[in-house]
Amino acid sequence: MDKNADSALRQQLVNILVERQAHMIFEDAVKDFPPEHINTRPTNVEYTFWHLIEHIRYCQWDILDYLRNPNYTAASFPSGNWRKRDEKTDLAGWNKTIDLFLADRQALVDIVQDPATDLYAPIPHGWSKDHNVVREVLVAAGHNAYHTGELGILRQLMGLW
Repeated sequence: MDKNADSALRQQLVNILVERQAHMIFEDAVKDFPPEHINTRPTNVEYTFWHLIEHIRYCQWDILDYLRNPNYTAASFPSGNWRKRDEKTDLAGWNKTIDLFLADRQALVDIVQDPATDLYAPIPHGWSKDHNVVREVLVAAGHNAYHTGELGILRQLMGLW
C-alpha cells in the first residue's frame, strides 16, 4: 500500500472511532445524563443505562486486550460481557465507566496512528489469520455505534434528554 493510501486508511479508522459521521458519538449519548437514572431499567429492557455503557466499555476493552495480549482469553458469551442484572453503581462508577471507555478508545486510536502498526498483519495470537487491526477496529467501531444509538433511543423513549 502506498504511503498516501496508508495514511488515508489510518485517518478513516480514527474517524470511525471518534468522529460524528453517520451516527451519534458516545460523548453525545452520555452528555448531561440525569444521574438519578443511571440505574434505571427501561421498560422491557433487561439492563440499566449503566449496564449498557459498561457493556460498550467492556467489549471495546476486550477487543483492545485481544490486540495487545498474547495470553488473551475471551469472556463467556454473552454473560461475561454484561453486568449482573441486580448490580448497581453510583455517579463515580458511571463516570469511571465513561473515563475508561474514552481511555481505551484512545488506545485504539494510538495503535492505528502508530506508523509501526501493520494494519493488515494477522494478530500473532489471533484466532484466525483474517484477524488484524483493521478488522478489530471496525468491529469495535460498529459495536460502539450500535449500542451508542441504542442508548440514545432509550434516552429518547424515556424522555431523558
